[in-house]
Amino acid sequence: MKKLKIIISIIMVAAVIATVCVVSTVSSGASGTGVGLAEWALNAYYSNWSYVYGGSTPGAVDCSGLIYSYAGGYRVGDAQTFNSDWRYSLGSSIPNIHGLGLYQPGHVGVYVGDNMAVDARGDEYGVCYESVWSHGWTQYFKVPGVSYPDTGWVEFNGDYYYYEDGEYLADTSRTIDGETYYFASSGKSSTTPSGTAPATESPSSSSASSDNAKSDSDAQPKASGSLKIGSTGDDVKKLQERLTELGYYNGEIDGNFGVNTEAAFKLFQQTAGLYVDGIAGSDADVLYADDAPAYKAEAEAEKTEEPALEKKEETLAETGVEAPIADTAAPTEAAAVEEAAAMKFSTGDYSDEVLKIQNRLVELGYMSDGADGEYGAKTETAVKSFQTANSLEATGIVEQTTYDKLFSDTAVAAVKTEEKPANSAEAQVTADAAAPAVAQTANDAPAKTAAPNTQVEKTTSELSSKSVSAVTDSPIFKRGANATNFEFIIWLAIMIVVMLIAFAIVYAVEKKKQKAAYQARRFQ
Repeated sequence: MKKLKIIISIIMVAAVIATVCVVSTVSSGASGTGVGLAEWALNAYYSNWSYVYGGSTPGAVDCSGLIYSYAGGYRVGDAQTFNSDWRYSLGSSIPNIHGLGLYQPGHVGVYVGDNMAVDARGDEYGVCYESVWSHGWTQYFKVPGVSYPDTGWVEFNGDYYYYEDGEYLADTSRTIDGETYYFASSGKSSTTPSGTAPATESPSSSSASSDNAKSDSDAQPKASGSLKIGSTGDDVKKLQERLTELGYYNGEIDGNFGVNTEAAFKLFQQTAGLYVDGIAGSDADVLYADDAPAYKAEAEAEKTEEPALEKKEETLAETGVEAPIADTAAPTEAAAVEEAAAMKFSTGDYSDEVLKIQNRLVELGYMSDGADGEYGAKTETAVKSFQTANSLEATGIVEQTTYDKLFSDTAVAAVKTEEKPANSAEAQVTADAAAPAVAQTANDAPAKTAAPNTQVEKTTSELSSKSVSAVTDSPIFKRGANATNFEFIIWLAIMIVVMLIAFAIVYAVEKKKQKAAYQARRFQ
């Protein structure tokens, strides 16, 4: 019997080691680089990959499948996040590291640098590319199995970045190998590093890009990184030239992305049916396309021309695109009227402005939580309640009138429901209904375990205690307790089966031994 116990103990220890190895292999296959993951995610957006729940193959992915299709490793978003040894809460800034994972409860995405993110969001949205601050991300992490640069040059999306102490430089300059380089706010180097070959696409992204390239792509400037207020350089000049060609911009083509350039690009985004944020990222593909929509000013009614004022340059102020060319000029009255008419937020919208509206609704008591920048059913219901309380038409849509009222000092807050007296009939009913639940809870309390009597019970109890201790002390258990992932459930199921088999063997042997002893006593 002693030998049998030793054998069973060895089997159970082997089972623990085996299951740990099995679970560990789930992440051992993860590989790739942060830069490669960021390029992979951008290509998913540029190539219009579809959102497919449970999908993890190029062209059809869900949120965690976007990461898994490149890096492998863990398949579930929670496991990708909580199995990372480098994970932090997202505050007011995010490290300059390409390819970080982004997390919010039930969803993951990829940080691609320059405060931009890519995520496979859902059937209605597909793969999205937008500001990292626009979707309510709560944590960022290094994807398990993916390597990230420490110091040195990397090529990303056709441009060069220099990493120092684990982050790429931005808004600064450095003298590297005797040559001074300037890095924009996006982190891009102003010049190609000395001795470095011209930029080429990485293997992870070349096939997806080439398959979706336009026949005249060689004649079009490639959008690399995003352009926004403060950006400068030749890419901004090309943007201004194209906006001028299409009639959206009439300012100086100086390579400086100012408020007028932003206003012109916003109008282009609105005309083209794009997400309006004034940031020229992937939108450049549409801007430079042959079928890009040109600006069409509405035919103006006959009007008496006012005495001409001395102006250095003609502007598009009367069209509402922008004020006089000086970036410091205020919008004209006509521009304000057009902007007011264009304001409309409804179900399906997603922006920082929606987040602002939601926060105001929370402040007034129409929403309890859920301010995430996404205009969903809860937001629509809250808006309807606000409109009703403020004598507005309850459409659930935030247009200019609702918006002005919402942020005015005269906005009516939600009426709080008064609490009923504790001795009311309803409170009594509630208390009576709760009493059985309390009794049931008391009945469900674990009873004191009786001490094992037979040798079988003692042996089984001892083995079970050792097995459970081995489980709870293992790193996989501790990691799984936080992640609650599929791999841990598999591992736990295997351990339960092994324990049941061990119990059955011990029980059978003990029964056989007792039967033999009984037979021996009977025939004495």
